Amino acid sequence: MKVSLNIINTTKPPIPLVKAWGGRYQPTPTQPLIDMSQGVPDSPPPKLLLDAIGSYGSSESTCSYTDIAGEASMRSTLAHEMRVVYGDHIDLTSDDIVLTAGCNMAFVAVIMALADPGDQVILPVPWYFNHKMALEMLGVEAIPLATHPSTGFQPKVEDCRSLLTDRTKAIALVSPNNPTGAVYAPDLLRAFAALAKSRDIALILDETYRDFITNDVPHHLFEPSKDWDWRSTLIHLFSFSKSYCVPGHRLGAIVAPKMVLSHIITILDTLLICAPRPIQLALASTLPRLRSFVRNKAEAVRSRHEHFKANLPSLWRIGAQGGYFAFVRHPFKGRHAMEVCERLSAEGGVLVLPAELFATEATLQEGDSKRWVRFSVANVDNDAITQVCRRLIEIEQRFCWELD
Repeated sequence: MKVSLNIINTTKPPIPLVKAWGGRYQPTPTQPLIDMSQGVPDSPPPKLLLDAIGSYGSSESTCSYTDIAGEASMRSTLAHEMRVVYGDHIDLTSDDIVLTAGCNMAFVAVIMALADPGDQVILPVPWYFNHKMALEMLGVEAIPLATHPSTGFQPKVEDCRSLLTDRTKAIALVSPNNPTGAVYAPDLLRAFAALAKSRDIALILDETYRDFITNDVPHHLFEPSKDWDWRSTLIHLFSFSKSYCVPGHRLGAIVAPKMVLSHIITILDTLLICAPRPIQLALASTLPRLRSFVRNKAEAVRSRHEHFKANLPSLWRIGAQGGYFAFVRHPFKGRHAMEVCERLSAEGGVLVLPAELFATEATLQEGDSKRWVRFSVANVDNDAITQVCRRLIEIEQRFCWELD
């Protein structure tokens, strides 16, 4: 039989490749394998949530389907929590929300609702590889919006404006960013929203790492004003995996205009019928009581970023950091990050992801763009970070490569 050409031409999942590199490492009791590759919470959810998941998971009532849009109680609770995050005066109700099996599914469903094969979506480079893979599978062209280390990998509105065509259906941003960790300020997000509105296209804003912004409101786009209604432009995506430490339970959310949601409902009915019920009901019953847990996790990750920055060897340069990630330039002249990361994993026992996994060859031609490495700082504790930084110093000599 024949396989879809779109699937054949889709970028292969990168995490298994990096795990295979790590499989060649010979760990010892004092030199264990340290995984800073995939963005994974470093601890389980609190007992309050675990108990609720267990209770609802063992209930006969949750074995049946629920509404395609998700449990009404969970959508209502999430709408209330969003008022806590973005401000009590935001214009948002539970009718603006649908729930999905993870945020990756949310992105796929949104693109299916907005774009046809041959249409275009703007993605800042470096991009989140699963977003690029979703576009490839659906036959939608990803248009790269270059970002640069000199500006902390912040995308520029004017650069984006020059890329728009009559085939552009959306601008897709991730803030805090994956992979760079760059946090987009509210004014920048407002400017991108204004650009999208002026061209009657969607601004897709993936806020998976939103709760790890500790010094500001993520943005003000849900606030109504005389010249702005978010429902004309904004589609918000969220994942419960990171904030609540439940990636295995697969729950995400879409906040979008009702006209778009009506089509997303059709898509979700076809893809999964409904998101898993136990995690929905467990979170619906506990979200307000989990606020301190989320805040404490965010503060812990912020502290971990500070520890990483303070201990990183001087030749390794941070370009941006925030959310779960730090984007770091390695110090080896003339060496691509792919080669560095493979040896770092197989010989140094530190799993990290190279820049080549977050872009195409054509978008990595500028200067030292192939020298960047993503460290998932949130994966590990401070002791592991200290050990990683010591290993980076050791490999500078062990690899016998020319240094900056």
